[in-house]
Amino acid sequence: MIRTQRLAAGVCALLAALTAGIAFPAGAVADETDQAAPKVELVLDVSGSMRTRDIDGGSRMAAAKQAFNEVLDATPEEVQLGIRTLGANYPGDDRKVGCKDTEQLYPVGPLNRTEAKTAVATLAPTGWTPIGPALQQAATDLDGGDGTRRIVLITDGEDTCQPLDPCEVAREIAAKGIGLTIDTLGLVPDAKTRDQLICIADATGGTYTSVQHKEELTDRVGELVDRAAEPVVTPVATEGATECAKAPALKAGLYTDREEFGQQRWYKVDLNPGQELRASVSVAADRAVNPDYGVLLRAVTVHGREIVRGEATGNGRTDVLSTGLRYPKPESDDDTVTAESVCLQVTNSFSVAAGVKTTPGLPLELTLDVVDGPSRASDVAAFGLGRGWWLLGALVLTGFVAGLLWGWLSRWRVAVWRTN
Repeated sequence: MIRTQRLAAGVCALLAALTAGIAFPAGAVADETDQAAPKVELVLDVSGSMRTRDIDGGSRMAAAKQAFNEVLDATPEEVQLGIRTLGANYPGDDRKVGCKDTEQLYPVGPLNRTEAKTAVATLAPTGWTPIGPALQQAATDLDGGDGTRRIVLITDGEDTCQPLDPCEVAREIAAKGIGLTIDTLGLVPDAKTRDQLICIADATGGTYTSVQHKEELTDRVGELVDRAAEPVVTPVATEGATECAKAPALKAGLYTDREEFGQQRWYKVDLNPGQELRASVSVAADRAVNPDYGVLLRAVTVHGREIVRGEATGNGRTDVLSTGLRYPKPESDDDTVTAESVCLQVTNSFSVAAGVKTTPGLPLELTLDVVDGPSRASDVAAFGLGRGWWLLGALVLTGFVAGLLWGWLSRWRVAVWRTN
């Protein structure tokens, strides 16, 4: 019985390891050392509505200032931090002027806590809420460098400078492939503000938080600044081709791209004999999409023959759809055999309702890893179990023998009972 349990545990562990190997290839993790300094810009709404006194008996502006002071004290030394405001200077009614009211209060760079606190102390609720223009300028403030880049937007209302939709601005920022994340915090938000801030965050893979109290605001902003200092894998922006012959040649790593609705994207990987290709792809629905959709990842030869595929379907309950595949190339005794070019095709079947913008395309993340293959490539191709087939066979045989013995013992006990 103990032996059977151990065999079962071994099979389960192997299956878990193989599954993890497809979803998170070990070699795809980039070097996390010697990274550029992380950059964070806090974007604060200083519009007139920030005078409202509904956060622990004080104004929203007072809560934001207190949070900033505490966060500035706790900011890690390695983080380069800046502050940008929106609606802080123009008190008039000219919408055109008010929608340009965004400025960098403190430049992104090594933090001088005293200067940053002094700058924040001078703020007073004033004007409009130009979130879209502020995000555009904040992305420019953080331009350059390869380290983590994060915008933390704190506001109490939706953008008042339409038709420049801040959600579309966030999508355009994400489409540049610069690895910039926007996190949003809503101060006592209404439904429209909440929906807009969620859309902004989703477009760049950020987070949204609703804030009702001062401590919540301080804790959350501090967490986001600290998160920027954590080692991360920065995806490399690439652009897939429309056919295999023109596909970009990629190495092991993490890549980002944009894929139009119903479009095919092609990438190419070189694989030597005795190596194994592990690939996974995730496509995110960063806007409202119709239910029932799918993602297909295929590995094919340069001549168009399909080698292996992975596919996944969804019904509207998730924002990200992922699938993966593995392809082990057998070793060869012929020294003249060279590397094989494997083409990867990514296809999606997302669709949107009329009126929903289809550009830029959906964000796509591709993870590639090339590792030494198993001793027998055919093992892995067999349902991904690899050498687990030996353990599975032993488990089946053990169960069969145990069943026979148990049946014989039961019949013998019944016979003895009837005789007595």
